[in-house]
Amino acid sequence: MRPHALRTFVVTGIALFMVTLDNLIVTNALPAISADLGTGLEGLQWTVNAYTLTFAVLLLPAAAVADRHGRRRLFMLGMALFTLASAAAALAPGIGVLIAARAVQGIGSAIVAPLTLTLLAHAVPPARRAVALAAWSVMSGLGVALGPIVGGAVTEYATWEWIFWINVPAGLLVLALSPRFLTESHGSAQRLDPLGTVLVTLGLLGVVLGLVRGNEHGWTSPQVLGSVIAGAAFLAAFLVHEARTPHPMLPLSLFRSRGFTLVNLISLAMCFGMFGVTFLLVQFLQLIGHMSPLEAGVRTLPWTAMPLLVAPLTAPLASRLGTRTVLVLALLFQSAGLAWLAVRLAPTFGYGALVPGFVLAGIGMGLFFAPVTRLVLAFAPATQTGVASGISNVSRQLGTVLGVAVLGAVFTATGDMTTPHNFATGVTAALWTASAVLAAAALTTLAVPRFTTPPTPAPTTPKPQSTPQSTPTPTT
Repeated sequence: MRPHALRTFVVTGIALFMVTLDNLIVTNALPAISADLGTGLEGLQWTVNAYTLTFAVLLLPAAAVADRHGRRRLFMLGMALFTLASAAAALAPGIGVLIAARAVQGIGSAIVAPLTLTLLAHAVPPARRAVALAAWSVMSGLGVALGPIVGGAVTEYATWEWIFWINVPAGLLVLALSPRFLTESHGSAQRLDPLGTVLVTLGLLGVVLGLVRGNEHGWTSPQVLGSVIAGAAFLAAFLVHEARTPHPMLPLSLFRSRGFTLVNLISLAMCFGMFGVTFLLVQFLQLIGHMSPLEAGVRTLPWTAMPLLVAPLTAPLASRLGTRTVLVLALLFQSAGLAWLAVRLAPTFGYGALVPGFVLAGIGMGLFFAPVTRLVLAFAPATQTGVASGISNVSRQLGTVLGVAVLGAVFTATGDMTTPHNFATGVTAALWTASAVLAAAALTTLAVPRFTTPPTPAPTTPKPQSTPQSTPTPTT
């Protein structure tokens, strides 16, 4: 890379690594947070979902604001929010403050993550862009793979607060280097959709709140039923507004394509199943398997690190078997992996019995992201590839939110945390549910139309994705 491009990669690479690391770094700290702050399953669910929900809702508006007001400027604002929120999370005296800080972290991440790709693409000559984007993907993949290990090690040898404190010096470094290392750039001025952003935020918040609190307060209780109904009404109003406004945040015209709609539903289902069970499984390994936070992080590596090894195989497999076939295989591997874990999980279990399930699930994840991104772009018009990529990433984030909420409800309905037997029963039910959802997604993939020409490549300064095409962005 040229000196300017290399400097840009240093700054954006550190920022991207931080954001992706923070997705999984919290998972192995959840039992410690629960014990220290005296919270139960609902509080832990919101610790995860507060971050993911704001991340998902603000991805598309943040990109439009950055194009209008300056990408470097918004990047620094997002990094400042992320850093301040990390400090607030570390200082949180109770679960309410921690959840609020995580929500602000999600806002910062929604701004920073896609802009790392946009800023890097703008700084690199077209001839070297493929190399730069590969390096960008590696940084994201490393953040995902190392998140459980770093989170486990920090929680075990320091305290859970330090999983947030470690963001502060890195964030300050990025903010100090950005004015010198990054070049300001703008995109086409886009009209914002503030009403659409508010409606979808309130709608998703209402639905998720009802799902999280349903088992505890009763599914027909006024607060739960009212929350779900209000959320559904806001989402319906959002769709009506998006259909009528001349400048929608979510162009509904894209969903006239059956292929585009199905691929996004498949992405949502994949993250629902895979990342929803991660929330429960890591707690089971620590509380019932008596693993330390670091042990739990290391022993899930066959799952979280496998995509780094498998992702390079997707291109030759797709050229030989077809993109749609590789996507079906990816989902079947994931479904089989979770089914294996459901069969082997018990109050007393040997770690070796779980490894094949972890490996199968990891292989499936490694095979998933590049083909699904290729299909998303294949079914979108060339002028809307950036928006299509953003919608794809939003669907993944929403899948994680719904997975944590719904599978948490399945766990609470069938088990609890009072005894090893009840804990295993609840997690097993959640695993079977997730496996069934992934198997249904595999069948749905067969209905995706075939395409005979490759998708139109993204523009030279593409709208960014919040995750690389070859690696996942789990938010648990």
